[in-house]
Amino acid sequence: MFFLALVGVLMAGYGTAYVASEDVRYLTRAGFEQAKILEARRPIRDLIADPKTDAETRALLRVVLDARDFAAELGYAAGETYTTYADVGRDTLLLVLSASPKDCLCPHTWKYPIVGHIPYKGFFDPAMARKEAARLEQKGYDIYLRPAGAYSTLGWFNDPLYSTALSHDSVELAATVFHEIAHNTLYVKSATPFNESFAQLAGYRAAEVFFRRRGSTEAADRAAARWLDEVVLSGYYADLTGRLDTLYRHAPDSAAVDSGRAELGRWARAQLQGDVGRQLRTYTIGPMAERPVNNARLIAARIYRTRLELFERWFEQHGRDIALAVASLDTLMQGVPGDSAYARLEGALR
Repeated sequence: MFFLALVGVLMAGYGTAYVASEDVRYLTRAGFEQAKILEARRPIRDLIADPKTDAETRALLRVVLDARDFAAELGYAAGETYTTYADVGRDTLLLVLSASPKDCLCPHTWKYPIVGHIPYKGFFDPAMARKEAARLEQKGYDIYLRPAGAYSTLGWFNDPLYSTALSHDSVELAATVFHEIAHNTLYVKSATPFNESFAQLAGYRAAEVFFRRRGSTEAADRAAARWLDEVVLSGYYADLTGRLDTLYRHAPDSAAVDSGRAELGRWARAQLQGDVGRQLRTYTIGPMAERPVNNARLIAARIYRTRLELFERWFEQHGRDIALAVASLDTLMQGVPGDSAYARLEGALR
């Protein structure tokens, strides 16, 4: 009876908190969606064996299983990640929100247990995402709301392959498998740009070796070219954000900020349509060049492209052996505070 009474009190308290707190409602929805996803998982091997599975999907699912097995061979912490598949029943898994003041490249952050401060927030509920975006926009922030087809629980759960991540581009599919499993392997608390940039290296360079082992030279070359494109874009974004930082430090008022942003938007367009665009091997610039300066969008882009040249140098320094490079970086980062991860990497390279 005491137990039942205690449960009643806790549920009543939770009900009050659910009504009063946006955070409680957010965490409730996230927990509900994660539980639904875990419940919906089916073994990928069963889907491959199922005669109802079409031939193209069966081939892509084989790539996923082979890639995750190869990740384990490389020493990545694969565990049971991507041994199952979950159909989420929609074309967007979740929406991810980034925000920043218009006069500073200063990411708005959210704090979570275990992972620390993160410069974005994922929403399974589109209405909740748009409400939070509108709230921040009303406060004068640049905002950027984008879809995401995959995420990692850092090994806390056996992450399935989500239907939204089943790309028909086998190179991107394999790179996603390696990228997400890399998060299980190395994760520095409160160091999101470091973690995501590392996972870009771990994803594309592993995909390159994976396809070369399979005799798929074209796919291997495309994986290597996509990584080198990311390194080029990393330099472009570093240049653009450096110029914006200078503008924001010295602009006397909001009018100067607005005119300076417009001028840098024209500079960015010229770069993408000129020297930067000519260096890209796999990306098509398209409408990217026409986008106005948006601090939140730039911060989101740089999360995956922060100082990628350091990771490429680390890869080269370790004999272009991605397994050795990842294992050595994991050892190097043991116990490092989040704000010191890049400094430690740079120091090791020196």
